[in-house]
Amino acid sequence: MAKKLFVGNLSYKTTDDSLKAAFQEVGNVISANVIMDKMTGKSRGFGFVEMEDADADAAVGSLNGKEVDGRPLTVNEARPMAPRTGGFQR
Repeated sequence: MAKKLFVGNLSYKTTDDSLKAAFQEVGNVISANVIMDKMTGKSRGFGFVEMEDADADAAVGSLNGKEVDGRPLTVNEARPMAPRTGGFQR
């Protein structure tokens, strides 16, 4: 089974590949995605990494607070996105 991890406080120069490389030091990475702004195409400063359960637990313990590209990472298990409220209604 795989776990999805939230990775916050990313440098704006961090790419999918460099994020994956940082997490591969701990274990097998299934996927790594830096979230980009749709309008500007620049990083939004966070991303998600998917790893096997045991590797994901190890990554949270060892990479939370570790510097990558000059910024200390915030790493924890991703939570499901909350439903959006408000906005345009018909």
